[in-house]
Amino acid sequence: MPDSGSTVRTPLVIGNWKMNPASMDAALELAGGVRAGAEGLTDAIAVVCPPAIWLRAVADSLEGGPVKIGAQTMHAEEGGAFTGEISPLMLTGLAEYVIIGHSERRQYACETDQTVAAKVASAVRHGLRPILALGERADERAAGATEAVIDRQLRIGLSRVDRLGGSRLVIAYEPVWAIGSGEPAFPADAQAVASEIRGTLRELDPDAADEIAILYGGSVTPENAAAFFEQPEIDGALVGGSCLDAGGFGAILQLAARSAH
Repeated sequence: MPDSGSTVRTPLVIGNWKMNPASMDAALELAGGVRAGAEGLTDAIAVVCPPAIWLRAVADSLEGGPVKIGAQTMHAEEGGAFTGEISPLMLTGLAEYVIIGHSERRQYACETDQTVAAKVASAVRHGLRPILALGERADERAAGATEAVIDRQLRIGLSRVDRLGGSRLVIAYEPVWAIGSGEPAFPADAQAVASEIRGTLRELDPDAADEIAILYGGSVTPENAAAFFEQPEIDGALVGGSCLDAGGFGAILQLAARSAH
């Protein structure tokens, strides 16, 4: 990952476990494998985002080690009559990161750009690091609307954040058509979108834009990750399926660390 401007951003590799694994024992085994692969690695940051039911056990098992903890979603409110939801107060002291606006949440949980914006702002207020996920659907891509979709999602998603500086925001570009398809974006195309995102961030906050990590996600594997990390505006990956194999996730993490040099 060549440096953009004068700001050095440490590569970040985040594993989104989604609705996996099915047992606590399997979750702890996976967490242990990820920890082993991250030991002694100083040039990249590893984050795992287990299902909420395993968050406490996984966090306890990784305490004091190199792997950070993230949640897969949260509600914008601190509490209330929101059955099945997780508040930012519940995550405080447990998770450092939280994925917000993942396409599967937008599709299956009916999240909108506006609800995503409320969650991003709430995460920042509560000292959590929001990972704002953006991405166009296949039909939007075919219509040539990628740039417009990303611009809309980014601007609305950040519209309730007072300032980017100090927000510790992360942006993840995940084209919906690439997630779980085995067909990732071309690295040059991902770079073009990341460059668009960086340009908008500079427009919104010129002093802070280069601090923000921009990740690529969508069928990332040990075989293709290096090509993404070579792109100047891509600072790591949000990994889905490959993160459920500790060895594969560790290989991606090692590639990210090498890209820092």
